[in-house]
Amino acid sequence: MIIRPTKETILIAVLFLVGITSGLDLLWDLSHGAPLSHVLKEALVVALAFMLLMWILYEQRQQVRQIKNLKRELAESEQQQGKANGYILSARKQLNEVISKQFDEWKLTQSEKEVGWLLLKGFSLKEIAAIRDTLDKTVRQQASAIYKKAQLTGRHAFSAWFIEDLL
Repeated sequence: MIIRPTKETILIAVLFLVGITSGLDLLWDLSHGAPLSHVLKEALVVALAFMLLMWILYEQRQQVRQIKNLKRELAESEQQQGKANGYILSARKQLNEVISKQFDEWKLTQSEKEVGWLLLKGFSLKEIAAIRDTLDKTVRQQASAIYKKAQLTGRHAFSAWFIEDLL
């Protein structure tokens, strides 16, 4: 498996290198008596690079927390489903079987089935990407493939296909 760095990782590396090299250049200029205006400009570049770096790292940390919370909420939701009354569990099991059978009839791949289930549970494409640890673009493509194979126009038609006559 090829590991591709994310845009954020590349940006972090570039900002870190800019900050370090600019900092070293700043030290060099200070030791060689560079004009104050030049030193201040370079100090500003160093400060901005490290402030941006800290901001990106903070945002990444927030995203990791969001992903953990989404996964926890999904697990709690699945745990709550296990506590339902017998007739609800029976109906859910039957619906699960119907949906699984339909996914097979549409010839969805395993990944498309996983995305389909998460779509039916109400997760956004961005949330699905976070839960499955994939790119948003990948989930969008998988969702489009599901709609195409099912000959449906989109997410709402996909969900409605399974619950249209239940209400």
